[in-house]
Amino acid sequence: MTYIGVEIMEIHDRVEAALEKVRPGLMMDGGNVELVEVTDDNIVKVKLVGACGGCPMSQMTLKMFIEKVVKENVPEIKSVENI
Repeated sequence: MTYIGVEIMEIHDRVEAALEKVRPGLMMDGGNVELVEVTDDNIVKVKLVGACGGCPMSQMTLKMFIEKVVKENVPEIKSVENI
């Protein structure tokens, strides 16, 4: 039996592990990503920081790179949003 809190924590940890895979690429360009929240309906909320925070390409980076890697590693995730 899985309790909701345990299941959310497991997903949170898996999302964090997926973000660790994208961080080196972001850091090469002076940016990074912080995990803010995984909602009950499996929406990941992140904050793009450093150079990524103000980059005009940040939405593309978010959807085509970060969201893609997160969904590949945590299929339960519906989307990744920048706050």
